[in-house]
Amino acid sequence: MASAPADAQAGTNTYAGAAATARHAGGSGALYLVATPIGNLEDMTYRAVRILREADCIAAEDTRQTRKLLSHFGIHTRLVSYHEHNKQASGPELVRLMRDEGQLIALVSDAGLPAISDPGADLARLAVEAEVPVIPVPGANAALTGLIASGLPTDSFVFLGFPPRERKDLRQALERLQTAPETMLFYESPHRVEKTLEAMAETLGEERRICLARELTKRYEEFTRGTIAECLQHLAEHPPQGEYVLIVEGASAEARLAAANAWWEQLSLEDHVAHYEAKGDTRKDALKKVAADRGVSKRDIYNALL
Repeated sequence: MASAPADAQAGTNTYAGAAATARHAGGSGALYLVATPIGNLEDMTYRAVRILREADCIAAEDTRQTRKLLSHFGIHTRLVSYHEHNKQASGPELVRLMRDEGQLIALVSDAGLPAISDPGADLARLAVEAEVPVIPVPGANAALTGLIASGLPTDSFVFLGFPPRERKDLRQALERLQTAPETMLFYESPHRVEKTLEAMAETLGEERRICLARELTKRYEEFTRGTIAECLQHLAEHPPQGEYVLIVEGASAEARLAAANAWWEQLSLEDHVAHYEAKGDTRKDALKKVAADRGVSKRDIYNALL
């Protein structure tokens, strides 16, 4: 069994952040969530290399891909497979090894932070439920890497993973985001990115600003910035290659206000007034609210109704 990593210290299910327990007094092991490069091998951190060397085993989404990484850094730790298709069986067994045998297990994905849009989230949940310490080893992440170089607002953002594949589901998902003020982060494959942008143009508007980030930290890293319409034109002239991060501007204050006011546009004046009366307003107050909604005087509403 490997010796405990140097940053280990005693603890229980309540433990101290980055210096959390590895093998504590009860003999329990720990789950390390280890970030790996998203492109450039120099994305790897010193701490990640050390944890991978000192762990009892490494649980990998694709052992062939991870074996190349380990070979590059001279890491000879035993590899086990953990992915979407075997997680129901391998997850509980990995938790048993940590909880009952005190093993230190490092979880990695094919690239970037594990548990982001991959089955690692399920293993982390199982470990937490079993009171096994879960320790993050931070590093490269494609979504945040794309965001900080996009030129779009970073003060408030939301990560949405891969958009739905079916056109109807995609459109409905985007319609729910039409007035979201946050910058939106998506992952998308090269063979679907054009269809996704076309759906965004239809629902969010062709003039919404967007950044397409592809091949992040790799040799052919590229950022395409502009409106959705401009980026669609770019893709028409330069066929998509590599995995993409889509960074989409949130709705402007004006757009949100317009959407908030748009609910009454299909109503007649009578129905508009009736809407407020049904909520308990007097006729006089209802007329006043309708006038405010429509940006006209109460007298104009009164005269139109007569």
